[in-house]
Order: sequence, then structure tokens, then C-alpha cells
Amino acid sequence: MNLTSEHPYWAVKNGILGVYPSLEGNTKCDVAVLGAGITGAILAEALSADGHDVVVLDRRDVCHGSTSASTALLQYEIDTHLIDLMERHGRERAERAYLACHRSIDLLEDRIQLLGLRDDCGFARKDSVYLASQERDVDVLRREAVARRKIGIDVDTWAASEVKDRLGLSHPLALASTQAAEVDAYRLAHGLLAVAAGRGVRILDRTEVTEVTRDRSGSMHLVTDRGHVGARWVVVASGYEAVECFDVGKLVSLHQSFALASEPMAQRWWKDCLLWESARPYFYLRTDRDGRAILGGEDVPFRRPGVRGKALSKKLGKLENRFRKMFPELPMEVAYGWAGTFGETSDGLAYLGEKPGMPGCLFALGYGGNGITYSVIAGEIIRERILGKKHEDDEVFAFDR
Repeated sequence: MNLTSEHPYWAVKNGILGVYPSLEGNTKCDVAVLGAGITGAILAEALSADGHDVVVLDRRDVCHGSTSASTALLQYEIDTHLIDLMERHGRERAERAYLACHRSIDLLEDRIQLLGLRDDCGFARKDSVYLASQERDVDVLRREAVARRKIGIDVDTWAASEVKDRLGLSHPLALASTQAAEVDAYRLAHGLLAVAAGRGVRILDRTEVTEVTRDRSGSMHLVTDRGHVGARWVVVASGYEAVECFDVGKLVSLHQSFALASEPMAQRWWKDCLLWESARPYFYLRTDRDGRAILGGEDVPFRRPGVRGKALSKKLGKLENRFRKMFPELPMEVAYGWAGTFGETSDGLAYLGEKPGMPGCLFALGYGGNGITYSVIAGEIIRERILGKKHEDDEVFAFDR
């Protein structure tokens, strides 16, 4: 399955940041991590910090799957509103999900700072503004703001006049938060993998896992196109390609999202904040440290890579027109355009941890629009499970929730 099309901006901008070997023959480890993108990198760093012998495998070049296509907006907001999650899962579980996502941004920043990766990966704190797309969304967003404040999440409500004054946009309401950030996920993943490699983690790309089994003793066995890997645990961090090797296809629905990056702009919008909207599918927008606008949306159900490629030009044109309509005064010129695949669950919560009936396999699956946020939570939950402990939010993201 091709997870990207055309030329994602991050891979073009950054080029080759690391050279990794392929598997040669057979090997053993404590933990085999499938997927060398941002989730696999976060897991490899966390697990190696705990002293585990880790092997990371990827069927393609490192970070050339979904990570290279990520727009990497770091937001605590789940695609499903808190008030809707409460109706579906109850108040406690919904609140815990939102607080876990809120906390994950702090956890990631602390880890980046501790490892000395901040300057290299472009991590930057940002304000986030959630726009009401239509008048009928106003009441929903007001109730959403009240629910978030009740659990200690700081969020401001902007009336239409304040949206106009700050952003120059005509929207009936907006929710503004300071708990958000942006990052170059491609550079961050390579940085985390470099730290992990320094601790002895073996990172093997262009090595395709074709079969995973468990013997009677509980040991895991991975068959690849280049040899075999034995492990105590298998962690599946291969994103939406997990549906090809594991019985998880019914748990997520695959979609295509489209994105573009502009040429650097001297003039931009208020505080270079992250912008997104209440319409579904939603339009989203950020900058990078070069001053480029990076925007995405126009999501459609995934069909096949060929259809995605043919639709790319049309979808990018719609994104460009949307930006120009929002900010007619900004001289935006498109530099790069691409598409990627993402999987989402019916409730907007990722599946993190052990799937019933599949002992020895731990999953990080179904991120929707919260990719890196859920990657951080996955790292915390999975590392605790491998240490024989139970994370406080384990049941929130469990398969049998």
C-alpha cells in the first residue's frame, strides 16, 4: 500500500537524514517494532531508555510512509468533540481521553528538550484556533468550551467580532487555546532514531515483514523477505499498513488527505496560529519556521493509489482557493503538494495496547487527525505494558472499550 503520493514537502526539504541497513539473516531481540516513522521512533527511544533490546523494521526507507506526509499540527483536540465522547463512552472516559491528549504535548516537549532535539526538529509552541464553520455550530462549540473548562482545559471563546479583529475572518465563533504546537515530524523521527541507535537499537529499513506468529512458549517470530526475527514482544507501529498483516481492518476506515506547502511568505496571519474548523472534513492550516503556509484537508475515502494521484491536482486547487479566500491579502504561491493516507476509528480514539486474542502483539492504530499526539500516548502505554505495568489510561484506548 502506498501511503503518500507525489512529493511530500518534508522529505524533499530534509533529504536523506540517515542511512540504515536492511536485515541480513536472522536475529533476536526483546522488542520488534514494525514501522520506522514517528510512532516507531517515539517507541524505540522510550523502550531503549528502559533498557530493552529493540529492533525497528520498515518495508520502505525510514520515515517515508505517513510521517513524510504529516502536516504535524500538535493539538489536544480529538476529532470527536468532548461532549460527543461523553455521550458515547461516559463522562470519565471522555475526560480522561482529552486530558491524556492535552498532557501529551507537554510530554513530547519535555522529551525533545531533554534529548536536545528542539532546534533541529523545529518544535514550537503555538496558539490553536478552532473556527465555527456555520452559525449552527455556535451552540455546539459553546457547550464544548464549557465541558473543556470543567476539566481544567483553558480555552477562550471568541465572538464573531473578535475573530474578525484578530484574523480578519468572518466566522460566527471560535475557540482559542494556547495548548498546541507544530514540529517537523520527519526530522524529529530521525532525531529520536539516532538517539535510540546510540543505545544499541537496530534500525532496519527495506525489510518487509510478511508473517508474525507466536509459539507455545510465548515467543514471537517474524518472517521477513530478508530473514527471521525472534522477539518477546511485537509492537505494530506501521500505521494503516497494519491491516495487511493483522486482523484489524474492521477497526479503522482509511481516508486520503491532501496537503500543500507554499513558498515562504514575509506576511502571515495572527501569531502564525494553527487554524482548523468545525466542518467535517475540516480544513487545517499552520506555518513552518521558513515562513511557509502548510495546509490540508479535502479528505475522501481511500480507494487506490492511482485514484489518489489523479485527484491530487483538483484537490490541491481547492485547498489553494480556500486559502486565498480566507487571506486574499497574502501573496501565497504553492511550492509542494502531496497526499497521504490516514485511518480513523468510529469514535476518534486510537487503539493502543494489546488486542484480545493476539497476545504478544501491541498496537498503535487508528490515529485520525491526532497522529503525533496519539504517538506519544502510545509510547507511554506500550512501554508500561512491556514493563509489566498498567498505564492509567490503558482502558481509555483499549480495543475492548
